[in-house]
Amino acid sequence: MLQYPNIDPVAISLGPFAIHWYGLMYVVGFVAAWWLGRLRAHRLGLTHDDIGDLIFYSAVGVVLGGRLGYALFYGSEQWLADPLWLLRLWEGGMSFHGGLIGVLVAAWLFARKKRLGFLSLTDFIAPLVPIGLGAGRIGNFINHELPGRVSELPWAMPFPHMGPEPRHPTALYEFALEGVVLFAVLWWLSREPRRTGLISGLFLLLYGVFRFAVEFVRLPDPHIGFIAFGWVTMGMTLTLPMMVAGAALIGWSRRQPVASRQGEPPGVKEA
Repeated sequence: MLQYPNIDPVAISLGPFAIHWYGLMYVVGFVAAWWLGRLRAHRLGLTHDDIGDLIFYSAVGVVLGGRLGYALFYGSEQWLADPLWLLRLWEGGMSFHGGLIGVLVAAWLFARKKRLGFLSLTDFIAPLVPIGLGAGRIGNFINHELPGRVSELPWAMPFPHMGPEPRHPTALYEFALEGVVLFAVLWWLSREPRRTGLISGLFLLLYGVFRFAVEFVRLPDPHIGFIAFGWVTMGMTLTLPMMVAGAALIGWSRRQPVASRQGEPPGVKEA
């Protein structure tokens, strides 16, 4: 059994102002996506300034979609009881599925502005996302969020304020799978042009599989509990359509042409 690390959720405190680790993890994700996007901007004929605009669009989509999604899917009662809670992002409470919808809307708007194919853009964005997902899970872990079920595994640990029983550190599982593994797979596979929709489909499918699997050892939200059969969680319910859509998109991509690179200068080695 391991001990849960004692990390103050506040990274920096300056008088009445506090910067939380959870918020800093979002900064890490956006900066990483901006840097990685600049490495491959030439693929879509985009400039480095365009990548900055894309990250801004995506950041707005993530924050608005993620927070509203969490409020609707997991925290409607808390939202109704305390409307200002919606603005206290540093307390945690962001829905991946809501954030995904927000990013897709942002991508659609950006694609229209730049006259890009929507799926070509999402194929470009997908490998940029996992580092942010992984960083967000580290933020969850520091905030003592996403506790797992009781376990006797040697790396299980007691969660603060949840008694002495060791539990699965599910936030760290998701960091490893949704962050490290998903990034490695998507970045490596997308190093060369692929059929349109393939990378987007793989993102949806692999994230869905990873999240669905972790839900078996993650505690459901206490105010929701299991929603069917004594084991189906809200996370499973929201993730299943992602897996279906991802598999369908991969199948559809097999009939599409290999994407072409635009504006790549001669002699550029692929990142």
